[in-house]
Amino acid sequence: MPAGGEISTMKLVTYNTQYGVGRDGRYDLARIAAAVDGADIIALQEVTRNFMRNNGADMVAGLAELLPDHFHVFGAAMDVDFGMVGDDGKPANKRLQLGNMVLSRWPIVSSRNLLLPRSLRLNRGNLQRAALEALVMAPTGPLRVYSVHLDHVNLEERMAQIRHLKERVYAYPMEGGAISGAIEYGFPELPCPEEFVLLGDFNMVPGSPEHHAMIGAPDPVEGAQIVAHHPVDAFRLAGGIPDGSATWTDATRPENTRLIDYAFVQANLAAKVKSIRIDTEASGSDHQPVWLELA
Repeated sequence: MPAGGEISTMKLVTYNTQYGVGRDGRYDLARIAAAVDGADIIALQEVTRNFMRNNGADMVAGLAELLPDHFHVFGAAMDVDFGMVGDDGKPANKRLQLGNMVLSRWPIVSSRNLLLPRSLRLNRGNLQRAALEALVMAPTGPLRVYSVHLDHVNLEERMAQIRHLKERVYAYPMEGGAISGAIEYGFPELPCPEEFVLLGDFNMVPGSPEHHAMIGAPDPVEGAQIVAHHPVDAFRLAGGIPDGSATWTDATRPENTRLIDYAFVQANLAAKVKSIRIDTEASGSDHQPVWLELA
């Protein structure tokens, strides 16, 4: 960090952790922490507590311990109790939670867990999805960061989730986030910044209907535009996506491997996007981290 406490760039990263289980089938939370080391703001998805696939680990506590220089918030999208009881026969209160997490070098002064629409799907598992909102007091000014995880099976459901997400994100300056009128309780009024970054696993490919629903359909002659009412895909701002890029690997059907993790920025931030890259070396999940650098 330069002298005087100012920052020249802000580094953000998003990583779907797949419960901390890598493609080798091994749970290793240290690999997740190492992959996001050096980021100022971290958005994680598929963070769990009491999940059988990682031996019931409390990933929230584990990540907080491995990343002690970061403030953190967690939002459980899915929260269920399948009747777990202790050895004494009494309720164990070990709730299976799966959700999103945001960590920041700078204070997270408020957060909200925005539950996204879902349908009653019966032939495939359908988890409640969410976007975790965090108001970060960055040195460059307050910034809203969202850790997002959309449905992976149904296009119709993703479209509904995107519409709802955008509605809530753009309503923030009028809603005031988690609290307004805080002076009544002796607290300072929180800022209501327009600027936001959406980070996460959107389970859609570039150019898909959902992708166009997020960023707006490009004009057939003039192409995509930067407008106030649509988020902007940072991949497009940073020179496009190299051919063959992928952020998720399907180990059983390699032909399904594709790019589904993104960073979208509010239009005012478009000019600040300096770079975006996919970390192809990380091995702690079936996803790859996506790094965004803002000037």
